[in-house]
Amino acid sequence: TMKQTVNIIGGGVGGLFCGAILSKEGYDVTVFEQHYKIGGGLHHFKRDGIEFETGMHVIGSFQQEGVLNKICSYLGIMDKVAVLPADDTCFELFQIGSDHKTYRFAKGAERFTDTLATEFPEERENIQRYVKAMYDIANEADLFNLRYNGSAISQHSPEFMMSVGDFINSFTKNERLQSVLALQNTLYGGEQYKTPAYIHAIVSVIYIESAARFVGGSQHLADALVGVIEQNGGKVFTRKGIAHIEIQDKKITYIETANGEKHTADWYISSIHPSSLFKLLDTSQLRRSYWQRIDSIPNSYSVFTLYIVFKPESFPYMNYTGYYMSDYSKVWNLAEYDADTFPNGMMYLTPPTTMNDTYAQKMIVNCIMNFDAVKQWEHTTIGKRSEEYEAFKRRCEEQIINKLENIFPTIRASIKKVYSATPLTVRDYFNQKEGSLYGVKKDCNNIMLSHIGVRTKVKNLLLTGQNVDLHGMVGTPLSSVSTCGELLGMEYLLGEINKNSR
Repeated sequence: TMKQTVNIIGGGVGGLFCGAILSKEGYDVTVFEQHYKIGGGLHHFKRDGIEFETGMHVIGSFQQEGVLNKICSYLGIMDKVAVLPADDTCFELFQIGSDHKTYRFAKGAERFTDTLATEFPEERENIQRYVKAMYDIANEADLFNLRYNGSAISQHSPEFMMSVGDFINSFTKNERLQSVLALQNTLYGGEQYKTPAYIHAIVSVIYIESAARFVGGSQHLADALVGVIEQNGGKVFTRKGIAHIEIQDKKITYIETANGEKHTADWYISSIHPSSLFKLLDTSQLRRSYWQRIDSIPNSYSVFTLYIVFKPESFPYMNYTGYYMSDYSKVWNLAEYDADTFPNGMMYLTPPTTMNDTYAQKMIVNCIMNFDAVKQWEHTTIGKRSEEYEAFKRRCEEQIINKLENIFPTIRASIKKVYSATPLTVRDYFNQKEGSLYGVKKDCNNIMLSHIGVRTKVKNLLLTGQNVDLHGMVGTPLSSVSTCGELLGMEYLLGEINKNSR
């Protein structure tokens, strides 16, 4: 029999995992990536001879029995992935500027509870209940546990779809503790009374169990996925953006690249932002209401990133992720600041170069920023932005380094060079609407509005990527499993993944 053919639009995490799974299962796969480099949020760039990763800084679930370990073992690439677990006694460190307080999060449910209870001894029982509830919610999510659920409708506890704010506040009235429990919300673009509790629970549990980082950056995972596709006869193209998708009778007949090549296939999978996909379609063929709903879903905020190159052996390596907030009240409103107070908070880390670094080679600092901050330059392109834009970047860099000095008083003396990226950089490199960091927002008050399914109104077009189901280094590969399950059968695919990991 002829192999079924699949064209995948977008060579980011979602597109590559789909391509690897389907090519392993006998499909003839071609991936089209517009960028010069494959990998989306996994890809790297070089400055001063030093490689910086663009997206996947903190990862989880690569431990034995972890979801990503199982998926990568099934694909035969686990031995190609270099992962360093974060410090067991402190995988995350939070500093609150207003009261000079430091909180350490330790790994494992019990240790996590203990480290928090040392700061809030009278709340120990509440913290225990909260941690148990998070694990219970994470256990309810079938896909996250690679469990096959035969019915289309999943039964969930009331907490599952509660807002994260209500969920946290149901365990404690202590406002400080509420803020501390919410500190990780920047890892998923959380909104206090909109983000569903299940997103908070799953992301938190992943890191409590298995926070880790890629050693030598994340590009090697992208390269390993490309290897699986190519070994199975598939093709991966870079610098081939799709310019047009032709539709007849609600089916794609071909896709056309920017340089006019036409490519046909039995199936098409899009791993790009739905709004970017929408622009490529001839919508006269489609029900506009469906696409307009998807195009109108609000997007999560963006980020300003500082990339610091250190002088050799001048700054210690830290095997944890650090967070700084100016005060407790800012935990949910980091995106609300004025030009003078920017940033209200930040996440900083020193990515490992080897398995046992003593000194840090570099530091990455992420500060939440709304697209509005750079909107005046939205019609410019990379490398062709104005002097004012460059001045804006310098000012932001300076303000961030000033805040870093609150944590590391002598950091300036260690800095050799700094580079930075704005929401425009995120938009242009990742083809994300408004430079959105975590794709579209989920709203527990109107979950159907923000829900994007794998199947579309086009019969041979499926969606994948961070806008479907969950985002991030665990969520996006799981959305690929969902997408591939539509073609391979979900029960079969989950069976294969679980079988290989035992």
